[in-house]
Amino acid sequence: MKKIYGLLIVGALSLCTGCSSSLLDIENPNETTIPTFWKSASDAETGVNACYSFLYKEGTWMRWLSFRYDLASDEGWSSSPWIELGDWTRFLYTNYNFYEGNVVHWEHFYVGIFRCNQVLANVPGIEMDETEKNQVLAEASFLRALWYFQINLLWEKGTLVLEPQDANYVPKDASEQEIWDQIEKDLVFAASKLPESWDAANLGRATKGAAKALLGKAYMQQHKFDLAKEELKWLVDKEGSLYGLLSNREDNFTDLNENNKEGIFEIQFSDLNKGGTGNDASMAFGFQRTQFYAPSGIGWGDGKARRWLVDEFLKEKRTDGKNDLRLYNSILYKGFAADFPDQSAKYYNYQASSWPAGWGQDSQDCYIRKYNTSYYREREDYFARNNYRIMRYADILMNYAECLVETGSSVADAAVYVDKVRERAGLSKLKDSPWKESLNSKESFMKRLQTERTLELCFEGWRWADIKRWGLLDTQAGIDELKVRDKDFTNFVVGKHKRMPIPQKEVDISKVNGEPQLTQNPSY
Repeated sequence: MKKIYGLLIVGALSLCTGCSSSLLDIENPNETTIPTFWKSASDAETGVNACYSFLYKEGTWMRWLSFRYDLASDEGWSSSPWIELGDWTRFLYTNYNFYEGNVVHWEHFYVGIFRCNQVLANVPGIEMDETEKNQVLAEASFLRALWYFQINLLWEKGTLVLEPQDANYVPKDASEQEIWDQIEKDLVFAASKLPESWDAANLGRATKGAAKALLGKAYMQQHKFDLAKEELKWLVDKEGSLYGLLSNREDNFTDLNENNKEGIFEIQFSDLNKGGTGNDASMAFGFQRTQFYAPSGIGWGDGKARRWLVDEFLKEKRTDGKNDLRLYNSILYKGFAADFPDQSAKYYNYQASSWPAGWGQDSQDCYIRKYNTSYYREREDYFARNNYRIMRYADILMNYAECLVETGSSVADAAVYVDKVRERAGLSKLKDSPWKESLNSKESFMKRLQTERTLELCFEGWRWADIKRWGLLDTQAGIDELKVRDKDFTNFVVGKHKRMPIPQKEVDISKVNGEPQLTQNPSY
């Protein structure tokens, strides 16, 4: 059960989302203020709950961040009739202040950081149990690092704010490396103070494993594979005790078996509240992406899968001679029922084998099925209740395999961890597969690993980080490879589009004597 959810509403209501100045020095006795707050252990817990509550905003994985990571990568594309929204997945950036494509991320990440900074600045002065205090500080440190991680993935620079600021704060440049350094510092501290697990009343909070997993990923993005391997090995060594692969992989995408051994860190979505996403008593905690990815008549159909993924899945049969069920559970495409005759053709309230005309007749009209809620209702809305798994153990296994080959271990040793994921899917080990030649060299193994990761993790938000880390966005040869799979990369300019433009209004407000302290990204 999602125990932390019930605590978040209180946290969201107890802290403001930003700083403002008042014209009148009059205190409202019914409103929490800084001088009256941060006095007790209860205040500390409420404060950190407010940090978690900012995961429930449209600029995060709740909605729009999936457009950045799933649809801007070669896994997906946007057919939205809202042209400007679709253009921001096609590298056609004109209005740098476009809210849903750019500003919303910046705004929500930095408000999340502000809340974490409030905790980190004020909780040290509270008299409370030291272990509990350190856990609260570690949770805030983890969440701050999580937000800064996204800032580096999207913009490769930002402003580095480590303390609560008032309305007079002027943002100034912080380099990508300065931000990575702070991410590392926050996560090292978090990993040292967070528990390995929480009791039932606190499920969903960050753990030591979550901090180590995110730290490992931060190191990997910087190609510090030796350091990443050390962090990820801790999780791999916990297989069988804390972590492992579920026998039923699809339990990772429904609400039927959440916070399980495969989940490293999950957003605790719920459909109990059906309001907006403000900071009031009706604040919604639902997963909204499903509404935008479901086909017409069920949802909006704004996000679709690229057909090459379907074709890649179909290249290899399971050991029982049948098609890979990960395809059935990840992508909806015309003719899928024939490829999976043992599985249901019903999709929400449609018999999808007939493929409704409104779903499109082009082969590119492939819909993202992963995280759908057809197992309990007939259409989507903004209040899906299934958790979003930001990190899960299958991802860690393949990250660890990559670290092994990048630090000199044999391909055979690394393949052990990829094979765990393949065999759970019913496939043979790599050495017995059509891809056995991938074990002949590090280079061929890495190319196969790139495919194995997307088959297992498609539409889980890591493909953009992966193709950046693998250098595919750095050369025209890499872009040409991506263009074969995703024609939107025809618009991609090397040296420019691997990062988004800083929202122009943020650059403008940073000017001192006419000179911006927060400068725009190169080529924009």
